Amino acid sequence: MFPEISKILYATDLTPNSAYVFRYAMDTAKKHDARIVILHVIEPLSPMSEMLIASHLPKDKRDAILRERIHYAMEQIRQRLKNFIQKEVGGEFEPDTRVEKIDVCQGFAVEEILKKSGEYGCDLIVMGTHGKGVIKNTFLGSTARRLLRRVRKPVYIVPLPEEGEEVVFNSI
Repeated sequence: MFPEISKILYATDLTPNSAYVFRYAMDTAKKHDARIVILHVIEPLSPMSEMLIASHLPKDKRDAILRERIHYAMEQIRQRLKNFIQKEVGGEFEPDTRVEKIDVCQGFAVEEILKKSGEYGCDLIVMGTHGKGVIKNTFLGSTARRLLRRVRKPVYIVPLPEEGEEVVFNSI
């Protein structure tokens, strides 16, 4: 017997095709009567960039910019989610019935996905992977590959659609 799936962590990078991956998370949640936690991770700046910015901006200004980026990402996710649900399910249910939480944090994507999936008690992780370059069908994206090396729970890695098949949040 398979373990029960009651909570899904949907990790998004907010790229235009992230709606495509969200459909998989939503479909899985419906089939298992599960809840979804949406996670977006803002990667930290490189040490060199951090030093350059620190030399020009005081810490309170840097912290304010980070808070603004987090607020902007949260609003983008909420608006896209609302548009997605209206288009996909035609008001069949309110967004809050499947989406339990939207979390935007700063850190390294793999570390935060692992930490938050445990913190929220998620049984499954759903994320997309980008195919890049000539060998796009051979290798997973670096974040997906690093996550798979360390995770101890099921992960759905959804390849993003080919060009011409774009399913974008912005157009929803």
